[in-house]
Amino acid sequence: MPNTPAEHWIPVLLQVILAAIISGALLTLSLAVGHRVKNRVKDMAYECGIKPTGDARERFSVKFYLVAMLFIVFDIEAIFLYPWAVVYKQLKMFAFFEMLVFIVLILAGFFFIWKKGVLEWALPERDLPPAGLHEMLVEVSPSELNALGVRK
Repeated sequence: MPNTPAEHWIPVLLQVILAAIISGALLTLSLAVGHRVKNRVKDMAYECGIKPTGDARERFSVKFYLVAMLFIVFDIEAIFLYPWAVVYKQLKMFAFFEMLVFIVLILAGFFFIWKKGVLEWALPERDLPPAGLHEMLVEVSPSELNALGVRK
């Protein structure tokens, strides 16, 4: 049984040293043995097998950033459940009511952002044109458009 703090930390230190040696050896081995080919195809960005189009610096919708920040916030709040679960038996009913208030506040925030439409990625169906409308309009004569009630 270890008696001093140094004896407690020796296994951790050995594990860190071993991890550094293994990762260094693997990197060195891949550099020494690996086949390097320089060409235009290898230097292109890989986007799931699809040829890249457009500029990499195009703007994203603000909704993307809102959802990303909300994910981080709710993820961090979920982390608070772990220490609570550890001390739950010691705190008994106090911990239960404390977590009940915490969950209610989280759900109130979730329903608030849901009602505000922050989680809506696409346009509502009422704002979308009917499917195939453009193709239909291309092949329809002006008299048929008048009959449908569509004005050019």
